Amino acid sequence: MNTASFPRNHWPLAAEARYLGPHEATAPLDVTVVLRRRGAHPAPATWPPQARPTREAFAAQWGADPADVDTLRGFARQHGLSETGCDPHRRVLHLRGTPQALQQAFGVELGRYQFADGSAEMIGCRQPPNLPASVAPAVIAVLGLDRRPVARPHFRRPSAQPSVTYTPLQLGQLYAFPTTLDGSDQTVAVIELGGGFTQSDFTQYIQSLGIAKTPAVTVVSVAGGSSQPGGDADGEVMLDVEVIGALAPGANLAVYFAPNTDQGFYEAISQAAHDTANHPTVMSISWGGPENSWSAPSLAAMESAMQDAVALGLTITVACGDSGFTDGASDGQPHVDFPASSPYALACGGTRLVANGGTIGSETVWNELASNEGATGGGISTQFALPSWQANAKVPVGAQGFAGRGVPDVAGDADPNTGYQVRVDGQEQVIGGTSAVAPLWAALIARFNQQLGQSLGDPHTAFYTIGTSAFRDITQGNNGKFKATTGWDACTGLGSPNGQALLDALAAMKASGGKH
Repeated sequence: MNTASFPRNHWPLAAEARYLGPHEATAPLDVTVVLRRRGAHPAPATWPPQARPTREAFAAQWGADPADVDTLRGFARQHGLSETGCDPHRRVLHLRGTPQALQQAFGVELGRYQFADGSAEMIGCRQPPNLPASVAPAVIAVLGLDRRPVARPHFRRPSAQPSVTYTPLQLGQLYAFPTTLDGSDQTVAVIELGGGFTQSDFTQYIQSLGIAKTPAVTVVSVAGGSSQPGGDADGEVMLDVEVIGALAPGANLAVYFAPNTDQGFYEAISQAAHDTANHPTVMSISWGGPENSWSAPSLAAMESAMQDAVALGLTITVACGDSGFTDGASDGQPHVDFPASSPYALACGGTRLVANGGTIGSETVWNELASNEGATGGGISTQFALPSWQANAKVPVGAQGFAGRGVPDVAGDADPNTGYQVRVDGQEQVIGGTSAVAPLWAALIARFNQQLGQSLGDPHTAFYTIGTSAFRDITQGNNGKFKATTGWDACTGLGSPNGQALLDALAAMKASGGKH
């Protein structure tokens, strides 16, 4: 995406594109129909571990109902749509048709949209599909009719060279990452909606840190997406893989490149969750957008894909945004970022960390809003109710009295002025943002999994049961509305990691069968 005429660190979302007129081209389009699951919703794989389904058993119990698939196939034939693929275990049916056939089948009007920078036109769709009563109950969402961006990457470059920067290894030491572990036998999935991966930069970076073996990186193309180095989003991609590669050098990385659309984002998460080739146990996501910028069907589809992932034992770490309590929305009202706000996401907030020798001298909420350098996201969801594991966290009531899920859950260094030393497109750079915190936590959890002998899965119940005793509780600062306080808060959650203490607490929970 050409962002030249937008402010630094600004990535436009769908609502910022202007309508140019109806879409009149005739080239076929591919859509993803997301189906409801059969049976009751699967429970997250929580800690301590109970019996967890294999991917094969999951498909049989919670995949798409064959009757629903048959119904949709009949509907597609009736409207002249062709089937290009079907993954019942992921609950998706892939269809192709002309724009005219798709508009008739799904009751929509496709339009042409463009951003103010004059970049390429996009196909958009302002209304949700309208399906007949015989089909509608089986369908969660039809993705791919709207191809405007749904997410922005949550990384920030400082406006001037900062005096305080860190390698991931230094932060791992400051946060007491368990020293004898390296994430061996784990695979970390990394979701990317733009940018590209450069192997030579990654290898040189890992070697520069004195790490003997460069982790294996597998690039996975999803829904027509691909690794395309040379743009601004390379900063996101290389930040993600370099933080994980440095802090979990024994792990493998699988990087899923998808288009920045609801279809691409859904497919990347779903394919990673069900990937029987790479078998990821942790998923890191550093992209998102304000909750109110998502259509209800898109949000529901994404949520169902994340539910699949945590039921299969993955832990999903997600950046919660870099624009303070508004999440970059222009109305000045509080907003949280999705997918960080999902109850299935370990939402990662940001701090400003200043070391004193080999220890942390001070750690406060990241807030550089006054100098337009960003601030951690955080607040109260308007889409997801307060989960049971946050019942005792003193989450404030949200807008219009809604008792919503509090964001974030955890935190880590994110201020670009105390940023991460990385290598991007052949250049040494410093980058911050909550985009750095999601891979930081993903690497830590990969180390945990190695020691625990099983994947942590959905960590919320365990983390909130353990409480701040195994975290660095951040008690100073604010994100423009919410203030840090003792215990959980809507800036830094439970706090930043005290890695070894948290691992010890998780191991004790496993030994005691969940009693803490």
